[in-house]
Amino acid sequence: MDGYNSGEDVVFNPDETSSLVKECIEGIIGGADYNHSKVNQWAARVVEHSLSHLAKQGRPFKYIVNCAIMQKTGAGLHAASSCYWDTSTDGSCTVRWENRTMHCMVTVFAVAI
Repeated sequence: MDGYNSGEDVVFNPDETSSLVKECIEGIIGGADYNHSKVNQWAARVVEHSLSHLAKQGRPFKYIVNCAIMQKTGAGLHAASSCYWDTSTDGSCTVRWENRTMHCMVTVFAVAI
C-alpha cells in the first residue's frame, strides 16, 4: 500500500491533531501579551510549525492550516467552514486558544492522498 502499513493511517485523527496544534500555539505565543507588531510573525510560525509536525507523522494527507489571532477587546468573532470531500478519510479540526490578552483560532484541514 505505497509504503503505508495499514488502512488505519488514512483516517484523520482530530484529537491528536488538536493536541499537536495546541502545543505549537503554546510554544510560540505562550504567555505573551498581544502585540500588533508580532501577530503576523506569530501566525506564520504557528502554521509553519503545525504543518511541519503534521508532515513528520508521515501520514498520507495534504494539509491546509489557517491561523487567526485577535486581540481581546470584547468584540465578537464568528467563523465557519465547509468542505466537499470523502468523510471516511478526510477531516478537519479547529483549535481555539486564548490567554488574557488574545484569542487564537487554528483550523486544520486534512485531505487523504
